Amino acid sequence: MFNWFKTALLMAAITGLFIVIGGMVGGEQGMLMALLLAFGMNFFSYWFSDSMVLKMMNAREVDETTAPHFYRMIAELAQKANLPMPRVYLIEESAPNAFATGRNPDHAAVAATTGILQILSEREIKGVMAHELAHVKHRDILISTISATMAGALSALANFAMFFGGRNSEGRPSNPVASLLVMILAPLAASLIQMAISRAREYEADRGGAEICGDPAALASALEKIQNYAMGRSFDAVEQHPETAQMMIMNPLSGGGIASLFSTHPPTEDRVFRLMEMARTGTYSV
Repeated sequence: MFNWFKTALLMAAITGLFIVIGGMVGGEQGMLMALLLAFGMNFFSYWFSDSMVLKMMNAREVDETTAPHFYRMIAELAQKANLPMPRVYLIEESAPNAFATGRNPDHAAVAATTGILQILSEREIKGVMAHELAHVKHRDILISTISATMAGALSALANFAMFFGGRNSEGRPSNPVASLLVMILAPLAASLIQMAISRAREYEADRGGAEICGDPAALASALEKIQNYAMGRSFDAVEQHPETAQMMIMNPLSGGGIASLFSTHPPTEDRVFRLMEMARTGTYSV
């Protein structure tokens, strides 16, 4: 419940930021134009996200004939999660990773690299794929699309103000110094909130995945192995399409230090700690 509450607060914050700053920078008309532009771009991405990302990853669809063991595992987990059977894909890639995509549970797909199937035990793979199904169940693609729309609209307003000058709520030119600060800081603040929403959704997918597979320690072990194996390994498809990194169970492009503020995923150590607390206490509310 905490992560859902946190997500709701962050969504309210990014919406409020857009309304307040948008009115300062572009006025009501500029704010509406920016919102419509961002909505159009992100709606297209949301509606066709599954086909686009799967094509980028060169993923191949498998079934009970071509990958019987993996396919049946997903079917069992989907049944436990009370979800429709998603389409299942494999990616010929040594870097260990997995992701889920699709606009809703009825149009969902899960994918895993061949590398993750090689380094993880069956128990750990179940934990990873349960995490991905939790994303589907929680409709995280929709949540990320809404937050991206707000952040994109603020960036559009900032660009508009840079070229045409900011306007106040009455349509008059605003203070140039204030406009400059808003142009720089508003998109930055929106990005920080957007990334915080993404991290909250990852925590919630960890919790939901642990609940679906009934084995938090397995997911914790999988995350540690993925991090250890992923160090120093490149994931070519993600490097060519960095916008897909946030979809993975672990972001292969994330950094440490202050860069972690812009990370789409929480620190692995923190995720593992929370999962092990779930395993120790037998609860899924951490």
